[in-house]
Amino acid sequence: MTGERILAAGGVLWRPVATGIEVCLVHRPRYDDWSLPKGKLHDGELPLAAAVREVTEETGVRPVVGRRLPTQRYELGPDRKYVDYWAMTPADGTFVATDEVDSLRWVTPAVAGTTLTYDRDRQLVARFAAMPVPTAMVLLVRHAKAGSRSRWKGEDAQRPLDAGGRTQAEGLRRALRWFGPTAVRSADLVRCEQTVAGLAEDLGLPVGAEPALTEQAYGKEPAAALDRVQAAAAAGGITVLCSQGGVIPDLVGTLAARDGVALGRRSGSKIPARKASTWALSFVDTRLATADYHPDLALAAKLTP
Repeated sequence: MTGERILAAGGVLWRPVATGIEVCLVHRPRYDDWSLPKGKLHDGELPLAAAVREVTEETGVRPVVGRRLPTQRYELGPDRKYVDYWAMTPADGTFVATDEVDSLRWVTPAVAGTTLTYDRDRQLVARFAAMPVPTAMVLLVRHAKAGSRSRWKGEDAQRPLDAGGRTQAEGLRRALRWFGPTAVRSADLVRCEQTVAGLAEDLGLPVGAEPALTEQAYGKEPAAALDRVQAAAAAGGITVLCSQGGVIPDLVGTLAARDGVALGRRSGSKIPARKASTWALSFVDTRLATADYHPDLALAAKLTP
């Protein structure tokens, strides 16, 4: 196939109401259509950053990011368009009409099914509405880059982030706020605590200690770490948990296997957890519902205008 590969991103912005949920639709006068808020990626921009930016620009609402939704793929003449979507809820903001979007409506999924112009959008909203509403999210973060273990003369627990790690932590400080954290907790290692300290400061939250999430503790008693994730899910809200590379893949794999959640990787491949990456785990009560891997959140924030 010839033509251009067009990349875009957006959100299914929703809110709870007494009768269930409502979703946000926008009207674009240029096309005279009703659609979901979305737009093309800027050069060098990553999809989640674009989704947050576009939803904010088109609706006037600052969104809180939730689980990832199916990607739309369709043809535009000779071109192929890919649109990544996330579920989002409104934090604050007010819609102001522009030349690009002149009207906004909050409607039930059923009304959205008769209002949206494009069948692909109707299908996406229908799939979203059929999913159970999450009761909690756990953002399982691997710490940013730390100095060399062989060169560090003190106790390993005291080994700090290096210059690259501090840059990554600053990126996470901004990007993790997109998810609306309500609690910040960390393995009791300096490099883990430093990774989320800036985020906690911005939110006015303490960094709670999680000794069970160190590799050393996990090797002795993995069930204790699983219990701490379950406790965060049971508490509700959005909890950031910072841990290590020897803990996160096994924790995610255990939860996914237990609750039948596909991780979207090739058979036999390892569960990834690169430094400064995040697994966004959505729960319904204490049962894992979805698991989304974000390898580049620090970079996504850096490249957002």
